[in-house]
Amino acid sequence: MNNFNAEKPLAPAQQGSGGDDSRFDRQRRIIGAIFGPICAILVWITPIAGLSPEAHKLLAIITLVGLWWITEPVPIPVTSLIGPTLCVVFGVVKMKEAFAPFANPMIFLFMGGFMIAKAMMVNGLDKRIAYGIMSMKWVGDSPRRIFLAVGLACALCSGWISNTATAAMMFPIALGLLEAISEMMAANGKPINLKTYKYATGLMLMTAYACSIGGVLTPIGTPPNIIMLGFLSELADVHVSFFQWMVWGFVAMVAYFIIAYVILVRMFPADVDHIEGAQKFIGEKKKGLGRWTRAQKNTLFAFLVAVTLWVMPGILSIALGTDSEILNNYNRLFPEAVAAMVGALLLFLIPVDTKQHKMTLDWKDAVAGVEWGTLLLFGGGLAIGGMMYATGLSGWIGDQIINFMGGKPSELLLVAVFCVMSLLLSELTSHTAATNMIGPLAIGAAVTAGFSPIPVAVGVALSASLGFMLPVSTPPNAIVYASGYIPITKMIKTGVYIDFIGIAIVTIPVALYLVGLIVR
Repeated sequence: MNNFNAEKPLAPAQQGSGGDDSRFDRQRRIIGAIFGPICAILVWITPIAGLSPEAHKLLAIITLVGLWWITEPVPIPVTSLIGPTLCVVFGVVKMKEAFAPFANPMIFLFMGGFMIAKAMMVNGLDKRIAYGIMSMKWVGDSPRRIFLAVGLACALCSGWISNTATAAMMFPIALGLLEAISEMMAANGKPINLKTYKYATGLMLMTAYACSIGGVLTPIGTPPNIIMLGFLSELADVHVSFFQWMVWGFVAMVAYFIIAYVILVRMFPADVDHIEGAQKFIGEKKKGLGRWTRAQKNTLFAFLVAVTLWVMPGILSIALGTDSEILNNYNRLFPEAVAAMVGALLLFLIPVDTKQHKMTLDWKDAVAGVEWGTLLLFGGGLAIGGMMYATGLSGWIGDQIINFMGGKPSELLLVAVFCVMSLLLSELTSHTAATNMIGPLAIGAAVTAGFSPIPVAVGVALSASLGFMLPVSTPPNAIVYASGYIPITKMIKTGVYIDFIGIAIVTIPVALYLVGLIVR
């Protein structure tokens, strides 16, 4: 859960609900601070058959960590460090084993992605891409096409840079378009109140939802994706390539986007056929960017280098076969994390101004662009997941889940159950924390049942991105909710529709995987 309301004051119409959220958060933290340790102690002193002493202590520690991830009495990254630390203190594992996952290659994949994304934002490449999409001729001044263009710009940008950063970038653009509508309607003698205008609500929701939807496209698009890939590697020794994930992510992104667009257009239609001034607004914004700068060209080059290195294994696999020696050598020399670091390091090596020794990205900006808390959360989740596997706790939990589901559930039922769990938890807490809690359980249950862990892992990651019902579900939701144009009841109603249909849609890439119709 991200406290963006504190960073951006709510509109007057929303101050009351903002206060309620604050009271709820305070109560949630107090309850977690008190009952988290109590529940952990109760688990520790309760005899549990079938668990080794180390697994039993780990279960107690996980109880504390899980409850604190949900209730947040301390920041989530801090809780992620508390878990491995307690495991060392209480003798579950040695220090080296507890903290080794914080240097997992996936950490550096994400770090490189953060730096490239920061360069795109600092140098204005993200805005150039967004305005480029929205200024295309097919968009024109049609409300529906503008709606679609805003959604596409959000989705495509958030596939490569932070969902939060994309929402923060697109939010003022959407507000500007709504102001243009308001001015046009007033000039025509039909003044409107944007806070009660249906189209304004729909455009704000489209901005938030598309940012979350676009994140499923790539492994670096949103933390749940990379977390589940890390769990697959650590817990099941299964490697999923960047290209392979993009195949699944593209199917899910397109399906999610169509659902969101159709629902929002029907629930929040525009009452005009043309938005006079919209093209002029976008044109002026695009013109204000000026000519391409050296920094933008360098950033684009570094970005394209990283993307090329990421997707090359998929191209080589299709062209030469999965057993090709060239492919094997390429994967050995340029794994995904190295590809990310190559792209990121180019930003510090390609100059913008040689006389002033100015490079494409400054180290100060790069450090500010890395979400260190997310990396710590990711490392803590991998550490706990690895210890669950090493102590046999994951197998024991998997047995309990399978027995609870009747002994031998179908694979699609198993996927559906964990997808729903991931969705519900991500609506109430950080989707990264939700994925860290659900991921090891899902993979453990799949392995126990004799299934491939890949479908359930993909399902959990995709479902965690479906937090559309509440302002606290995702940072993009919180950002647009602060506009004052979205009644909470409207967000809940549309979120429920998209969530339920989205859960069903998650089974499409999973089902295709099961029948072998997409790249394995």
